Amino acid sequence: MAIDYQERIPNNVDLSEDRRLQRALEAWQPNYLQWWQEMGPTEFQAHNVYLRTAVSVDSKGWANFGHVKMPDYRWGIFLAEPEQDRKVNFGEHKGEAAWQDVPGEYRGMLRRLIVTQGDTEPASVEQQRQLGLTAPSLYDLRNLFQVNVEEGRHLWAMVYLLHGYFGRDGREEADAMLQRHSGDVDKPRILGAFNEKTPDWLSFYMFTYFTDRDGKYQLASLAESGFDPLSRTCRFMLTEEAHHMFVGETGVGRVIQRACELTNEHGEDAVRKMGGIDLPTVQKYLNFHFSVSLDLFGSERSTNAANFFSMGLKGRFEETKIDDDHKLGNDIYPILELDGEKFVTREDNALTVINERLRDEYAIDCGRGVRRWNQIIKRHGINFELKLPHRAFNRQIGSFNQANTGGLQVSPDGEVITEAAWTENHGNWLPTEADRAFVIGLMQPITEPGKYAAWIAPPARGINNQPIDFEYVRLN
Repeated sequence: MAIDYQERIPNNVDLSEDRRLQRALEAWQPNYLQWWQEMGPTEFQAHNVYLRTAVSVDSKGWANFGHVKMPDYRWGIFLAEPEQDRKVNFGEHKGEAAWQDVPGEYRGMLRRLIVTQGDTEPASVEQQRQLGLTAPSLYDLRNLFQVNVEEGRHLWAMVYLLHGYFGRDGREEADAMLQRHSGDVDKPRILGAFNEKTPDWLSFYMFTYFTDRDGKYQLASLAESGFDPLSRTCRFMLTEEAHHMFVGETGVGRVIQRACELTNEHGEDAVRKMGGIDLPTVQKYLNFHFSVSLDLFGSERSTNAANFFSMGLKGRFEETKIDDDHKLGNDIYPILELDGEKFVTREDNALTVINERLRDEYAIDCGRGVRRWNQIIKRHGINFELKLPHRAFNRQIGSFNQANTGGLQVSPDGEVITEAAWTENHGNWLPTEADRAFVIGLMQPITEPGKYAAWIAPPARGINNQPIDFEYVRLN
């Protein structure tokens, strides 16, 4: 379905046929635009950026490119096309017709799911708002802004659901998403990872690779929902989320490429001296962002996750491809636990540990990109291998949280250690203040088309078949 860009709020949900909802969203729109101006990208609102905009939700129309000022970007409400005769595919309602309206008995739980997902979207924009000032190239600056405007549109998608299906409670929740701010002491964002700072571009690439990948798995699980409007909303969001992970994987890969070049030219110990980010520092950032993102999946055993599944509200990743009864009454699933000072694998009720299954699939997916990064290192003949840290490393949520391990900690290699050993060694595993200061010190803006900062390699190709020296952001 084509999207009408003459509408004040572009959409493919026939918004003009629901005057009450249209008025409500039009009343919310000025507050959103004010939030964007105050909390969105700093100092670049007046510049034309080569952005991708959806003009329809089919494969040919969702990626239309052109230069546009970000405040003029046509944020809107785009849902994937409906599936005829769609059914609830899991839980107690398996086989029933998918719901077009909110089931009254699940109203609170469903609203909670939508608010938690929706809150992450503006949070990441806030975390990244200063990054444009130190972009390593116009290509990267454009990619940052593409991520930002799409996160803003994802907020619109969740706000549409809140306004359209949850009445006054939904409107209040939509307002609150513009009142909370990343890192705010009094009104922080709901999930901890979205209150962390993103002070440099290596952190941004790691965030878009690891944390946005969590978003992929959460959205894919919500796309299985028996509540059809939520499913359709998330299915379209996933098409845009893929680009965010591309920015992360290729960004880290280009940092690694440059580190390898400098290593071969000047020696391993000279990478920092020559203005590059050395591979051990990349590993530290990897350790931090992977462990923080693992926490986003919640506790290993979760009554809430089990209830969401049983109610048909949130499924598993690629639910319909899993070979079981999709009810999980008697199924089991293995989970890793700490027994004293050693790890053991125990089987538990698959419904209770549904978070852990999603975390397992996420970790496997993360490993694929790490292997591709290692191929870059291998091609340069350098004896170094990046690794995902052990899943119990640096965890703040779940059974591996220090409060639940009797004060024990876990090294990246999976060795159970004392708090004293952690205190002595964690600076070798996680970015120190000196590491962060060094990386931040490299962050100097490069604004000439086709030029790239010394710490990152140029991309292999441009966006939408454009050359890498294309004027992706018009600064003049």
